[in-house]
Amino acid sequence: MLFVPLPFVVALLLFILLIQMIRRQDEGGAHPFFLAWLTVAAVQSVVIGVRWGYDIVEILPLQAILAAAAPTLAWLSFDSLRTERPPSQRPYLLLHLIPTLLVAGFVAFWPDPISLTIILIFLGYGAALVRLAWAGPNVLGASRLDGVITSYRALQLTALSTVGSAMIDILVTFDFAETGGIYSGRIVAIANIIGLLVLGAAATVAGASQPAADESSEEPALSSQPTSDDAAVATALDELMQSRQPYRDVDLNLNRLARKMGLSVRQVSNAINRVKAMSVSQYVNDYRVKEACKLLAETDEAITRIMFDAGFQTKSNFNREFLRVTGMSPKAWRARHNPIDETNVIRLAG
Repeated sequence: MLFVPLPFVVALLLFILLIQMIRRQDEGGAHPFFLAWLTVAAVQSVVIGVRWGYDIVEILPLQAILAAAAPTLAWLSFDSLRTERPPSQRPYLLLHLIPTLLVAGFVAFWPDPISLTIILIFLGYGAALVRLAWAGPNVLGASRLDGVITSYRALQLTALSTVGSAMIDILVTFDFAETGGIYSGRIVAIANIIGLLVLGAAATVAGASQPAADESSEEPALSSQPTSDDAAVATALDELMQSRQPYRDVDLNLNRLARKMGLSVRQVSNAINRVKAMSVSQYVNDYRVKEACKLLAETDEAITRIMFDAGFQTKSNFNREFLRVTGMSPKAWRARHNPIDETNVIRLAG
């Protein structure tokens, strides 16, 4: 009977996700860092399957290089959600090549420090991801507002998993030192499952058309009472929303909103959190739902068309936010408030 290692199954799933992300990139929906991260993880899973499924140790050098690249790409992926600058405009980008190049050099000339170096790389980037996650959802200012909580939860999961991977490497190193690697196969299998969870999170971020089911439950930051400056910013923001309707932009994010105001991200988010007692995404979605209600009541446009016109990109998020604000579904709301729709129903019945 043909033996198929578990990592090969994981790799197949990752390649399927990769194909979906490439298709989404054609529509402008996937980020190159996430694509690179998923590609490395898929190849890494194949390499792990070859190493531990068939005991082919010759592939270990490639496994070490891929292991060094994975946390680097994880950090770059989430760091890219902080600002909208393209990769070519990130001057520090080349610095993040150093860990992978260092491991590649050790592979070629001095293998002894490889395990320790990889552990330090995971711990370093894991700590950086934890610090980024500690700043809260608003740190991902370049993430679309209707997907920012999904992105943030994926960041949290990735941070924990990256630190956890370092712990796994420590266990494997200890196992080889004490038992010659008797339990390392099982340990690596567990690590591979953790890697799958991390990549699932990355795919969720890159595919922001699939927001988390309870995204609207984001807790606003109410660490202090609103100031007079907060009130002024909130008033100006209300005027902007009513006059220029930026909420109708499906790609609107906190960075863009702050630039339209000529203010910092922190000023805008604090004003909304403290004055409105809600998150930025909830605030924007309130305007989107209000616009959708207007269109549902005054036109006979298809609900899906209205969803896009109001600024929503996914049906699930539209229905969830509409229910949060109005207490009913868009279809039920239209049936109650749209005389055009009632006339059509009567005409069809006759």
